[in-house]
Amino acid sequence: MSSAAGSPEQQQTWTVLVFSHRPEVREAITTAIGRRPAPDLGRVRFHEVGGIADVLAACDAGQVDLAILDGEAQPTGGMGLSRQLKNEIDDCPPVIVTVRRRDDRWLATWSQADAVLVHPLDPLTAAETVADVLRRVRSGELVTRS
Repeated sequence: MSSAAGSPEQQQTWTVLVFSHRPEVREAITTAIGRRPAPDLGRVRFHEVGGIADVLAACDAGQVDLAILDGEAQPTGGMGLSRQLKNEIDDCPPVIVTVRRRDDRWLATWSQADAVLVHPLDPLTAAETVADVLRRVRSGELVTRS
C-alpha cells in the first residue's frame, strides 16, 4: 500500500482530550501516546485542557472521541470527573484515567473509566491502550450513552 493511499480508518483523525491542571502531565501523556498510536487508526489530534469546565464543555458538545483524565488533577481529580461525565453527559466519550499508583487501578471501576494508565507512562502501553479503546469505539463495542 502506498503512503498516499489508505483505508478511511487509516485517514481518520481522532480528537483526544487530555486533562490535567499540570502542563507537564499533559505533555507526558501526549508524548507517550504519540500522534499515531497504531497504524490502522489514523492520526490523533490532542486537545489539551487544564480546567474542568473545558472538559465538560468539550465532552458535552460532542467534540471528543476519547478523554484522558489525570487522576491526580487538582482541585478535582480525573476519577471523580470521569464518573461525572459518565453519569451526566449523553453520548459520553470513552474515558481513560491516569493514576500514580498501580494500587489505585481499582478506583477506575468506581469512576466508570474505560481504561487506566499508570504513571510513569510506558509509551508502548499508553499507545496500545489508546489504540484498543479507539478500536472498540470504531467497532461499536464501546457505545456512548444516549
